[in-house]
Amino acid sequence: MSEHIVYLVDDDDGVRRSIGFMLKTSGYRVESFESGTVLLSQVRKLDPGCILLDIRMPNMDGLEVQEELNALGITYPVIIMTGHGDVEMAVRAMKAGACDFIEKPFEKPTLIKALELAESHLAEDGLRGKRREDARVLLNGLTPREDDVLAGLVKGYPNKTIGYDLGISPRTVEIHRANLMQKVGVHSLSDLLRIAFAAGIGEPG
Repeated sequence: MSEHIVYLVDDDDGVRRSIGFMLKTSGYRVESFESGTVLLSQVRKLDPGCILLDIRMPNMDGLEVQEELNALGITYPVIIMTGHGDVEMAVRAMKAGACDFIEKPFEKPTLIKALELAESHLAEDGLRGKRREDARVLLNGLTPREDDVLAGLVKGYPNKTIGYDLGISPRTVEIHRANLMQKVGVHSLSDLLRIAFAAGIGEPG
């Protein structure tokens, strides 16, 4: 049983029911909200927990909800749920502080892994400087071309766009991307982006 609560925000009632069931049968406490507006109206009264936030919602999308949470000084870890083709939005969300994103439809292990990561953020808020140092060490071994590919991924660009910008084929980009992920020791784009952002890549200035 997790000690923290999961705040599930999605405008689709069916999605809220199915993900809520998935979480409850895995030992999580869940509180559901049909919109970001409803979450924001109550967030100051909520106990610490993880926010599972859909990115595409009417009236106020996930990015806007996240901006408002930041403005309110709410630092609960946010996991973004995206549909296919929303990677650029997910990258923007991670730059704004989301700890992970998962693509719908997802399997239970993917969701649980993301929540375990979010809970570790709740537990170790004071380790940001150490994380940045560790992330930079991981990225030190990349070749200049792998650095270029990583810079494109951090901007949310697909392989085709990165290849066009660098004057190489999308297939070559794919090879560089696979190599750099292997060097850094990650298996997903969200893990790679998390390390890049922890190292300060993509920050202004």
